[in-house]
Amino acid sequence: MIYFLSDAHIGSRAIDYKAHEQVVCNCLQQLGGDASAIYLLGDMFDFWYEYVWRKPQEYQLTLSTLKQLTGKGIKVHFFTGNHDIWTFGWLEKQTGVIVHRHEEELTICGKSCYLAHGDGLIPSYMMQIYPKHIQRKIRRFMFLRAVFHNTLLQRLFSIVPPAWGDKFGYEWARRSREKELAHPCGYKGEKYEELVLFAKELEEKKHHDYYIFGHRHIELDLQLSSGARVIILGDMFKQYTYAAMDDNGELSTLNFEI
Repeated sequence: MIYFLSDAHIGSRAIDYKAHEQVVCNCLQQLGGDASAIYLLGDMFDFWYEYVWRKPQEYQLTLSTLKQLTGKGIKVHFFTGNHDIWTFGWLEKQTGVIVHRHEEELTICGKSCYLAHGDGLIPSYMMQIYPKHIQRKIRRFMFLRAVFHNTLLQRLFSIVPPAWGDKFGYEWARRSREKELAHPCGYKGEKYEELVLFAKELEEKKHHDYYIFGHRHIELDLQLSSGARVIILGDMFKQYTYAAMDDNGELSTLNFEI
């Protein structure tokens, strides 16, 4: 079996993060029972940064779980999200995961799959359909995303004392998580959901059987007129949702029993 999950936000200070980490690792170990590959599509950590002065000391249970999975011969693919961009090789060496920094077009079990975390994937025409206050929010997010991905700024932040950097990173992420928990943004509908619109635009240029995304924290399985399916995986801190693909390429969306 091939499994896909995302958005665990392990370490979030907005919840009981130690208990949550244990639950997520239990789920990963459960999948490891029959997995040949596991795709982690971003934001598995609420904040991750590999400093010059110190490598991450959090998440020891998660790191050991990932190492156990790869040690069994399971290919674990780790896609960076907008909360855990900042891995510079240490995570890969420590756990054996395969790190992906960009979206990927892969053939899995005979099916054409477009895999991405989903942040920053905006169709070219989208700004024309939203009111101005939404456009401003999108522009702010895209500016912040560009800052986070800037190589020079990453290097400068890496020399910040970890105690300072961690305080900033975890606090920023905590506020984001609390805001979302208080005011969740549900499915916007086929005409306004950014990742659906992005998939439709891409589908006009090249067909894929599956578009599989994280990021939005909603569970969605939508079939397009072309026959392609858009899968948004939900999350692993409220819904505990994931997707499974069998050897014939048939994909199902499922929930862990917590």
